[in-house]
Amino acid sequence: MSGKIDTQLDNDGAANRLALIKRVSKLMDEEFTVGKFKFGLDPILNLIPVAGDLAAYIISSVLLITIIKHGASGKLVMKMLGNITLDALVGALPLLGWVFDFVFKANKRNVQLLQEHYTQGKHAGSAKPYLLVIALILILVVIILIILSIWILRLLAGYFNTTVF
Repeated sequence: MSGKIDTQLDNDGAANRLALIKRVSKLMDEEFTVGKFKFGLDPILNLIPVAGDLAAYIISSVLLITIIKHGASGKLVMKMLGNITLDALVGALPLLGWVFDFVFKANKRNVQLLQEHYTQGKHAGSAKPYLLVIALILILVVIILIILSIWILRLLAGYFNTTVF
């Protein structure tokens, strides 16, 4: 009997985590609607060059870390990490990144992968063997985004003939 209760608690916990991740994902990718077009905070944050992408990347990374803590497989985590990293790096590019953030919805893609994990049992297993690689990629992307933001600020400062850094 206890095993049945534990399984139900695990299922409830998974459902709660999935619901939370869906809410944050919707906020980041599809919270607002203009006509038939949906968008979230991600492309709005991107209006702040690079810093907006850095903020969105950190939010997505926290979701990813939460998913890792609850037994997502390395394969699932790497796919999800690829989605958020692509979103952050391409999104950081001026003009192209703004359009990209409206079209490419990394968090929505990750929710789909996570639903497959929770509801269909796909991607089962632990991400622990990949934690170091994942941590290094997360840190590297943050460093790249910071360097890119400094480069863009210097470029803009040169355009306006002012001194920054």
